[in-house]
Amino acid sequence: MLPQPVAPPQPAEAELAQRFAAGDRAAFEPIMRRHNRMLFRIARSILKDDAEAEDAVQEAYVAAFRNAASFRGDAALSTWLARIVVNEAYGRLRRRRRDAVVVPFDSLQRDAETSGDDMPDDTTESPETATLRGEMRDMIERRVDELPEQFRTVFMLREVQELTVEETAACLDLPAATVRTRAFRARALLREALARDIDVATLGAFDFDGARCDRIVAHVQERLADPRADIRPSPLQD
Repeated sequence: MLPQPVAPPQPAEAELAQRFAAGDRAAFEPIMRRHNRMLFRIARSILKDDAEAEDAVQEAYVAAFRNAASFRGDAALSTWLARIVVNEAYGRLRRRRRDAVVVPFDSLQRDAETSGDDMPDDTTESPETATLRGEMRDMIERRVDELPEQFRTVFMLREVQELTVEETAACLDLPAATVRTRAFRARALLREALARDIDVATLGAFDFDGARCDRIVAHVQERLADPRADIRPSPLQD
């Protein structure tokens, strides 16, 4: 068996940040690849639109590169980038509201290919399990979208991106106590919404109306009508 190629070591975050601050464009690609997921999730949690979140992240990167010299290392590069994305996303949200464009919760379209990056690639998973996993993911994403704006972004950073309270507070320029309160409230609201979804789904579990009922009745009637089957009722016993 041929030896597997060894990936070259990746530059450390501090080194990349230093090169970025000096205007090194080559350092920007690995920086973007390291932070894309987190920054997209932040923008998506504010804008609730995949395409617009992508645009916001791209614009934020351009703004970050233009202002690279202003990065002094007082905060982590990820925090500095996150603040730029937050500002860009909220700017877009303000323009959207100013233009009176309303996006109702139930009209949001899911991008299965994009959101699928967050799920593990299990090639042994059965189609039924994969379908159930996808349905559960869609249900959770839909309910997260319906969280109030101030809770949704905190939830995304704390629970999905798994940042610490302090990191989340730095990204959003909030007190740590506010982050804790909003994260707690977001989890409670999400639990309540998912519990209602599960209750409704449970009521319809193993449903016997409709096509399944019709199919069973038709098959039985077909067998009873088949003369070769010779299925006749037994005489009553005294």
